[in-house]
Amino acid sequence: NIAAGVQAGEMIKEAIPGGGKIMVFVGKRDAQNARERFAGIEKALAGSNVSIIDVRTDDTDTVRAKNNVKDTLVTHPEVACLVGLWNYNGPAILNAITDAGLVGKVKIVCFDEEEETLAGVASGAIHATVVQQPFEFGRQAIACMANYLGGDKSVFPANKVLIVPTKIIKKDNVTEFHQELKKLLGK
Repeated sequence: NIAAGVQAGEMIKEAIPGGGKIMVFVGKRDAQNARERFAGIEKALAGSNVSIIDVRTDDTDTVRAKNNVKDTLVTHPEVACLVGLWNYNGPAILNAITDAGLVGKVKIVCFDEEEETLAGVASGAIHATVVQQPFEFGRQAIACMANYLGGDKSVFPANKVLIVPTKIIKKDNVTEFHQELKKLLGK
């Protein structure tokens, strides 16, 4: 999650190359994945001309998530980019930006591959989303288990941690990613 946060931070800098202020949204700030993603973003933005206004939480309430974005647009009209750390934040941000007529004016970087998020990336309304690879988690787990049970214990690194990297999805690769996702889901 820290590495994924760094990727998101790089996408923020790419989305607003001249710098600016950002607001971050998440369900619960103290959740481990939220803390780690945010730490990665802070790491990527260190020394840049991008500053974080605040982190807004919504206790996993999607209505509140959208209202947090609406409130941000009113109270911080200078905001240049909105960042969603959890899967429903991308759609909430996109819907609020669309309602406010600010698509393309306020940039969006988020996480996960919700249908609305991928549609927003394809349309260019969302600059990028950082996605995990859960099918790869499963594939590697079974492959490692099969090798281990077959006597090959070398499949596990010394630290016993296998990292499946996250991917950055942008307009130029969203169609291919979405097609592959549908195939994996059997759709």
